[in-house]
Amino acid sequence: MSLSFAFSRSLLGAALAIGAQAALAQQALVPAQSEVQFTARQMGVPLEGHFKTFSAQVAFDPAKLATSKMALTVDTGSATLGSRETDAELPKPTWFNVAKFPQAQFESTSIKALGGGKFEVAGKLTIKGNAQNVTVPVALAQSGATTTATGTLPIKRLAFKIGENEWADTSMVADDVTVKFKLALTGIGKL
Repeated sequence: MSLSFAFSRSLLGAALAIGAQAALAQQALVPAQSEVQFTARQMGVPLEGHFKTFSAQVAFDPAKLATSKMALTVDTGSATLGSRETDAELPKPTWFNVAKFPQAQFESTSIKALGGGKFEVAGKLTIKGNAQNVTVPVALAQSGATTTATGTLPIKRLAFKIGENEWADTSMVADDVTVKFKLALTGIGKL
């Protein structure tokens, strides 16, 4: 009798674990409500751009941050500054080198709750084959079934070899670039 009970409990535990994984697997990005933007400065003038194509893989449980993960993949060839001339330059080896490095990636290593829907997400950002450890402040807000994650990450473009050779001169294009994101997600539990 106790063997049967233990077996039943094991089966129930496995079913609950599979159910929890299935719930996390149903978390998804809503691309039409999401954006990844960047701001650079050329000769002191801000240049606003964005990436048209990106994806996110999320397994986030606010009650289990130690096992939660977030990853963002950006197609570097989808970068646009809104000008045909600059957009033609961005994929070249000097800038994003899209032929060799078609994607930039962020993968979380830890998530820490700060309270009030704010989190600190540490992870590895890889652009053009260059990886840097970064910490991203992320704010989560929920409206109905949608959870929106927003954040801003300042980076140094030269740390990732974006704008090499003559463009490494920061008097023309500043080293500081600000990346802003808004990711609309479905399937996240109540915060």
